[in-house]
Amino acid sequence: MSPLQHKIDFAVILTVDHANPNGDPLNGNRPRVDYDGFGEITDVCLKRKLRDRLQEAGQSIFVQSDEKKQDGMTSLRNRAESAEYGLGKDTFNEKKTPKDLAAKKACEKWFDVRTFGQLFAFGGDSSGVSIPIRGPVTLQSAFSVEPVSVSSTQITKSVSGEGDGSKRGSDTMGMKHRVDKGVYVFYGSMNPQLAERTGFSDEDAEIVKSLLPRLFENDASSARPEGSMAVNKVFWWKHNCKAGQYSSAKVHKSLRVNPDGSYSIDESATEGLVPEVIDGF
Repeated sequence: MSPLQHKIDFAVILTVDHANPNGDPLNGNRPRVDYDGFGEITDVCLKRKLRDRLQEAGQSIFVQSDEKKQDGMTSLRNRAESAEYGLGKDTFNEKKTPKDLAAKKACEKWFDVRTFGQLFAFGGDSSGVSIPIRGPVTLQSAFSVEPVSVSSTQITKSVSGEGDGSKRGSDTMGMKHRVDKGVYVFYGSMNPQLAERTGFSDEDAEIVKSLLPRLFENDASSARPEGSMAVNKVFWWKHNCKAGQYSSAKVHKSLRVNPDGSYSIDESATEGLVPEVIDGF
């Protein structure tokens, strides 16, 4: 497969309905908000969800979450150096394999490596290595269109966690937080120049496009009940060249999203570049 031939920009509108889209562990796991009260979902969180959807679609993923890992590997290093699930120890030994060749093999092996990039930094012995790979696909954090209202509910537990059951355990007090309603937007881009280095192809881009509308499928938890988070629209701008007809900033700013989830596109700002609009699932 040939590397990506056209620059691509994309945007996603998503809705939150009584859910915690991305808790902040440094703030009691409250939904993330900036200093002006706008809700935030980090790019790391969004990449995690996209990796999960790719993995469910049968793609080989290097950075697997512990709860969804399929190979039993206990660390990234173990996965990378595994003869069965990775590339073997010799691949990540600079004395035996040149860095460029190791990076090429990693990109061929794992979808998320050739998409987002990866730093293979394994040290501690004579075979230590540091291989940086810069990926062609970038995601911005998602922000709400307007400030969000965060509700907090006090919860208790009255089940004995220890003991012989003869005595009732003391209630454990805690808090559960959620965003009542919110419309969020995030943007991304695909760079053909970087795709040439990793081998990210047009076919790979189509796979990502097909999964963006399903970003929150199979992602339910007590903080995000089934159906509480959903993709509303995906916008896909495919330029007619590798360099791009317009800058990503100009393309992204041509989309205006309203608090109710409706939108408008200023096509005069990007004449000749009309997005494909895909409905969420």
